[in-house]
Amino acid sequence: MRLDEIRAAEAKLLLPTYERNPIHFVGGEGVHLIDEKGERYLDLLSGIGVNALGYGHPAIEKAIAEQSRKLIHISNLYFHEGQAELALRLTKMSGMDRAFFSNSGTEAWEAALKLARAHAGLQCSEGKAIGTKFLALENSFHGRTMGSVATTHKAKYREPFAPVMPGVEFVVFNDVADLKAKFSSDVCGVLIEAIQGEGGIRPVSKEFMAAARDLTLSTGALLICDEIQAGLGRTGKWFGYQHYDVQPDVMTIAKPLAGGLPLGAMLCTEEAARAIHPGMHGTTFGGGPLACAVALAVIETIEEENLLQHVTEVGTYFHGRLDELAEKHAAIVDVRGMGLMLAAELDSADLAKQVAGAMLEQRILINRTSETVLRFLPPFILGKDHVDHAIDALDSILTEHAPQTAGAPTTGGKNVG
Repeated sequence: MRLDEIRAAEAKLLLPTYERNPIHFVGGEGVHLIDEKGERYLDLLSGIGVNALGYGHPAIEKAIAEQSRKLIHISNLYFHEGQAELALRLTKMSGMDRAFFSNSGTEAWEAALKLARAHAGLQCSEGKAIGTKFLALENSFHGRTMGSVATTHKAKYREPFAPVMPGVEFVVFNDVADLKAKFSSDVCGVLIEAIQGEGGIRPVSKEFMAAARDLTLSTGALLICDEIQAGLGRTGKWFGYQHYDVQPDVMTIAKPLAGGLPLGAMLCTEEAARAIHPGMHGTTFGGGPLACAVALAVIETIEEENLLQHVTEVGTYFHGRLDELAEKHAAIVDVRGMGLMLAAELDSADLAKQVAGAMLEQRILINRTSETVLRFLPPFILGKDHVDHAIDALDSILTEHAPQTAGAPTTGGKNVG
């Protein structure tokens, strides 16, 4: 089908949940996507942080081909070797003890919320007074299910579905005093993204993360880290919280885990896991043989190709090139992020929208989040030459759309850790 035929069919048949860009992609290679006309696009978004190994990676193709000839799905009523092997890898990488596999990030987050409430109930039954309240952060985004939406800060995600799950209070981002004021024995979990993704690529401060850890330890509440966008190497470490020398009780991952196939996971400590027994939670598709086989291939490839170091090196270079642009263009008010999870914040939503559109016209894929923030989530295999190409395009576009110079460096562009 041609693009115009696809658009007409979707307009008639699909629930209108997305405003798609008018491009029909038919293939991909490395860090590039290819449209129906054969035009190549530099992908600095990687399917919103999913395609960590880019397109057509032989390790993923091999894992899919081999496993699809064996088993694709059997349900969680029976054993297959993939879950235990993948759980072993993830627990060793994260410092956790146990894993629950899901289909997506929001399902993993839902499992984390249910675990926290169940753990609070268990502690109460053992004579320890602890409530069922959650503390989440302003600008947070945790997914689309009802529990995830309730812990997501922006009203536009929550209000259309009100009333959402009760018992959630939001803390001012990076405000330790506000966190301490709102924390009490009523809290069963403090919910943190080490780097807020949809919230604008905003790293949590070391002071805030440390305070959250100390407070939760003082009462038995759980520190729960959302690593769905930052996790599995995007920041240059396996998980974003590892930049902070803090070990959470629960964490969630998803996006890059299975190389483009749907797979999420909730990891937790043995103490937190005490609250769950058979029948309390489950999933039909989560952790199937095919997805687990591909996830193991992704992890092995990241290790074998030394991609954590590569992400750190290319990410530092990318960050530095964005800082140079910020010195030249006053319209860039901040550069921030870690590894290959980066952002350039502009001084207006209109300009950010124009710039993202102009980048698309130059066949470079980025997106805009929090209205004013240009977000970069490229594949881990990105090269410095690709960074230079993107920076040259941004420079040209900003010169055309916001032709003023700054003369002073950005103030918020230092990596954490």
